[in-house]
Amino acid sequence: MLPTRHKSATVKGQKVFYREAGPSDAPVVLLLHGFPSSSHMFRHLVPALADDYHVIATDHIGYGHSAMPKVDEFDYTFDNLAAVTAGLLEQLGIRRFAIYVHDYGAPIGWRLALSPSFDVSAIISQSGNAYMEGFAKPFWDDLFAYATEPSRETEPGARAKFSPSTTRWQYENGASDPSLVSPDTWMFDQLLLERPGNDEIQLALFRDYPTNIEGYPKLQEYFRSSQVPLLAVWGERDEIFGPDGARAFSRDLPEAEVHLLPAGHFALETHLDAISGYIHGFLGRVLT
Repeated sequence: MLPTRHKSATVKGQKVFYREAGPSDAPVVLLLHGFPSSSHMFRHLVPALADDYHVIATDHIGYGHSAMPKVDEFDYTFDNLAAVTAGLLEQLGIRRFAIYVHDYGAPIGWRLALSPSFDVSAIISQSGNAYMEGFAKPFWDDLFAYATEPSRETEPGARAKFSPSTTRWQYENGASDPSLVSPDTWMFDQLLLERPGNDEIQLALFRDYPTNIEGYPKLQEYFRSSQVPLLAVWGERDEIFGPDGARAFSRDLPEAEVHLLPAGHFALETHLDAISGYIHGFLGRVLT
């Protein structure tokens, strides 16, 4: 197993932490994490892919070991999170890469894919949503209510999404065997969520989330026009981004490869071997 290096770079004045492994001359695979996690969710996948690929997994600003400026020091929007990721790639001299997107990593990855600065060779989506069919009820009801009309009445429902019980639920819900999910996962995430000021960061991103949906028509047109190779490996029991979101890719990408696993939102915790196997097979075919 090749070693994983833990690095950081300064991008737009902010520290960006990232994990890196694999040969420097191999095809690049960029792993983009979701809420409320960090590149820690890829701690096992990075070495599993590194024999064949140059793997990079970043922590978004406000997450993991990256900088966490206050909301009056950094404008927490998905545009800005994507701009920081783009800046890191430019520093590293990376223009062509495959992306693995999960949850919040999807709208960040979609922005990179739509940018003329980059050439996305393939997409792997694990609960990385791009269609309205993917939003599972009732999880999103409180978030959409808050994003539509932030107020004293709607804010408690949004805040509940980063409570300790919800963080643990995100990891365990839908898992066929919850004992396979290490409690270190949700404990690490929750400790970082509870840093002073982080609640305001999460609320700011909730309020900005509708911009991702506004971009879906342009994104889906990109799928149709580019026919970018896409692999969807989703937990069929995910109650945040449901399996209909995975199936929907086939509407615009008829050759999309879709696999539903007996897992939940954080499927890597219980199905690492299956997912890494699908990725190796998929990238081995489409990157030749």
